[in-house]
Amino acid sequence: MKPPTGTPTSTSRPAGVLPSMPLIYHPVVLQHDTGLHPESGKRFEAMGELPVTELIDGAPYLGLVHSKDYVRQIKSACEFGQRLDGDTPTSAGSFEAARFAVGATIMAAEQEGFALVRPPGHHAYAARGSGFCLFNNVAVAAQHLVEQGKRVLILDFDGHLGDGTSDIFYRTDQVLYWSIHQYPAYPGHGFVDEIGVGPGKGFNINVPLPPGAGDDIYNEVLDYFLPVVKQFQPDVVALSAGFDAHQRDLLLDLKLSTSFFYTLGQRLRANFDHLFGTLEGGYNIDEMPRCLFNFLAGVNGQAMPYAEEATISGLRAWETFEIYVHAVMGKLRDYWKF
Repeated sequence: MKPPTGTPTSTSRPAGVLPSMPLIYHPVVLQHDTGLHPESGKRFEAMGELPVTELIDGAPYLGLVHSKDYVRQIKSACEFGQRLDGDTPTSAGSFEAARFAVGATIMAAEQEGFALVRPPGHHAYAARGSGFCLFNNVAVAAQHLVEQGKRVLILDFDGHLGDGTSDIFYRTDQVLYWSIHQYPAYPGHGFVDEIGVGPGKGFNINVPLPPGAGDDIYNEVLDYFLPVVKQFQPDVVALSAGFDAHQRDLLLDLKLSTSFFYTLGQRLRANFDHLFGTLEGGYNIDEMPRCLFNFLAGVNGQAMPYAEEATISGLRAWETFEIYVHAVMGKLRDYWKF
């Protein structure tokens, strides 16, 4: 069944009032049937009953990033349940889920909310789906804001590089893409020398992290780079919010605690007035909801619902991180003050 459609609306708030980041969700996203795949509807089961939001149809916005031929290709693949690649299955309901995931993310951008959606999007290129992703939800929403004359910072804290998002904005200075991710890991790149080209040179910031990086290293990343990205003076911060850097996630070897995501939410709210998010990864079905709700509580100035002892990185992880972070700064000193 198709959800009803509406139009995105902007919200305003009195000066000095802490904004909230409401969830934007509709069960249409469960129509993306992936079977026993790590990215399945089971990711949402532990969340309990969720408030349902009337969604807009994202299809009219797809052309901001994706070609008509690619949209037709995805629609056809979904009709026949064809895989886009070895990692990315589709089903008869996947096109419906994917276009409304884009719509939910557009709404999140307009309302400063959090789009609780699937399929995720940050591995989707302009003309190629990959890594569980069909359409690039955050890229479409970011480009929607760019069309309004806004400068957009995309912070991608999923544990994998959002290679699709990076590629889409690799040549522009209107969007600053900042990714914190494990390296090496899927998709196999995202190192310090990938800083953009042409007008976009310096506007792609990769912070690669070694396996075993925990809360202490992540806090150090924020200490180093929040002052850098604030120099961009973004009008809006878009969050590619993945929770697969948690220490018990199935696909990576990072070791964040659940509590760190609360801290992350607090620090982002303290530094930026206008935030919105969309869900990317997070594949431990018990831990991902705790990470998500901790993050939202941090953003919204609420008490932390799920405390977990902070994690400490080993000496080898710290040594590798220090090499990486100084290499990042060396590549970007011509563009930003450190």
